[in-house]
Amino acid sequence: MRKLLLIAALIAVALPLCGAEPVRVVATSAVLGNIAEEVGGDAVAVTVIIPPGFCPAHYDLKPSDLMAVARAELVLYHGIEPWLEAFLSRVNPDATVLALKGPWNTPDPLIAKAEAVAGALANLRPDMASAFAERKEAFVERVRSLAAEVVQKAAELRLQEIPAIVMQWQAGFAKWLGLAVVATYPPEERLSLKDLTELVAKGREAGAMLVIDNLQSGVSFGAKLAHALGAMHVVLTNFPGALPGTADLLSMLARNTEAVFSAVEALRETP
Repeated sequence: MRKLLLIAALIAVALPLCGAEPVRVVATSAVLGNIAEEVGGDAVAVTVIIPPGFCPAHYDLKPSDLMAVARAELVLYHGIEPWLEAFLSRVNPDATVLALKGPWNTPDPLIAKAEAVAGALANLRPDMASAFAERKEAFVERVRSLAAEVVQKAAELRLQEIPAIVMQWQAGFAKWLGLAVVATYPPEERLSLKDLTELVAKGREAGAMLVIDNLQSGVSFGAKLAHALGAMHVVLTNFPGALPGTADLLSMLARNTEAVFSAVEALRETP
């Protein structure tokens, strides 16, 4: 920690003054980086710090990350990255910092975050505010179009009839799809054999047919739970790029949706 603080101080002193174009954006995750790219287009240069398979709360900054933060005009983070908050004031106190808290794996929170990023970019480049607004609206329209398709198919599959136990960071997504969420559970490092026993009892009582896991929080507990219940185990991701076919947020949403729909269709076909 002290070594990184020293590196941060040296970088802050040594950095030359840079030009204003394009907007230099640092995003702690691929989620926020993708939103910035969607809204900013060619007018932004985005650096994403955390690899897709990592949870932001568990990541440790590297010297190269500090360099990126030191050069940023706009820093986007989730609010669960204490390491960023500890370094930012020392490395780049003049940066615009935007904490985009809360979930992002359903349409409304995702749209709200896109609107916030568009506003931040417009404040930094007022002359491009209309362009950022247009790109944001195009992104929002794509999100809403996909959401309408998902909601229609979820209704056709009668997802409200499918009891599910869900990792808590995917619970909002599962409920948005219409699944009957009968229990949730935290990241597996917080769980014990007693928790497994209790969830198995709840699941059997509710007739749970699905166990939905979140890739970034570990999937072995969910696999054991699904096996004990004789339920289908579905693994979703909260970050684009972590699984094949999830290059961006919209493809991530589509892939997660299809994973649940495929599992439900398989359940419907099982005698």
